[in-house]
Amino acid sequence: MERTEDIVMMLDQIPDPAFLVQDGIITQVNPSASRLLIETGCSVTEMLATGVQEYAAFHSGYLALTLKRGDQLCNASVTRLNGCDLFVLNHEADRAELQSMALAAQELRNPLSTVLSVADRLFPLIGEQNDAAALEQVSKINRGLFQMLRIVSNMSDAYRYAQDSSARLETRDICSIIDELIAGIIPLTDYTGIHLTYESPREPIFCLVDSEKLERAVHNIVSNALKFTPAGGTVDIKLTRRKNMLYLRAQNTASDVPGLSPANFYRQHLRQPGLDDSRFGIGLGMVLIHGAATAHGGTVLLEKTPQGGTCITMSIALRQRTDPNVRESVLHVDYAGERDHRLLELSDSLPASLYGIDKI
Repeated sequence: MERTEDIVMMLDQIPDPAFLVQDGIITQVNPSASRLLIETGCSVTEMLATGVQEYAAFHSGYLALTLKRGDQLCNASVTRLNGCDLFVLNHEADRAELQSMALAAQELRNPLSTVLSVADRLFPLIGEQNDAAALEQVSKINRGLFQMLRIVSNMSDAYRYAQDSSARLETRDICSIIDELIAGIIPLTDYTGIHLTYESPREPIFCLVDSEKLERAVHNIVSNALKFTPAGGTVDIKLTRRKNMLYLRAQNTASDVPGLSPANFYRQHLRQPGLDDSRFGIGLGMVLIHGAATAHGGTVLLEKTPQGGTCITMSIALRQRTDPNVRESVLHVDYAGERDHRLLELSDSLPASLYGIDKI
C-alpha cells in the first residue's frame, strides 16, 4: 500500500495532466493539470461525460472514461491508490501519436491492397495443383496478410475512434447484434483449444448503435481475451443490463503473462519499441474499444480476477433517438475490404489452417 505522500510525489512526476480525487473531490493536481485550469476543491462527478454509474461503483482495476473540459471531451484512466483515485488524462501528444500512425497507415494501405489483390488471383491457381505443402504455405501467407490488414486498419481507425465521439448511429436491437457476433466467433475458438462461453439477456433491447464500432469493440475484446488465455483455458463472456446501461464482460482464466499491468493496456502504443511479449501487439485494440465505448456513452474497466485472470468490462448507455448528444447517420464503409471480419480481427489467435484457399 503506497503512502499518501508517495502518491503525491508520483503525481508530480507524471507528464500528462493528472490529479487525485478523494470522496469525489479533487484534492491534488499536477502542473500539467493546472495548466488546463483543473483546480482542487472541484467535484469530479460534474466533469464526467461518461462513467457516472461506473465510477460510483469503481473499487479496483483501471477504469477508462471520458471527462468534459468546457466544450471538449478528454479520455482519462482512473486507478485507486491507498483510498484515493488517480486520474490521468490523455495528452495532446497521445493524439499526435495516433495521427502519425493514421498517416503511416494511409501510405501502407495502397501497397498492401496491391499484394492482397495479387494474392486473391494467385492463391486459387496454386490450389489447382493440389500440392498439400503448397496449400499449407498459402494458409500461412494468407493469415499473415490478414494480420497485416488488421494492423493497418487499426492504425488507420484508432485516431478517428479517439477523436469522433458522435458516431454513426442507428436504432438497432443491440442484444441481437452482440448475440450474432459471439455466435459467429464460438465455432472458430474451437480450433484454439480455448473454451468460450456466452450468456445474454436474450431479449430485444433497442437503442442507438454504431454497428461498426460495436463490432470492432466486441472482436477486439474477444481477441485480447483469447491471446492471454493458455490452451485449455476458458473465456467467459456475459452481457447484462442494469437500468439504462448494458455491460459486456469478458473474463479469462489465469494468464501466463508475467508482470501484466492493466494500466499499460490503454496506452501500449506509446511504449518504447523493443523486445516485448508479442501478444500485446501495438496496443491499438484498447484504443478502439475505448473509442467505441465513448461513442456509446460508456466506459471500459480492466481488472485482475482473484484467480489470476483478467476481466474487461465495456459499458454502453442505452440511448434513444431523442438524446440531444447524439446524431444519426447510417453510412457504412467496409474497413475489411469485404473479407471475413472474424478471421481478420482474430487473426492473432486463430491457427493458419483456417486461412486456406476457401477463405480467399
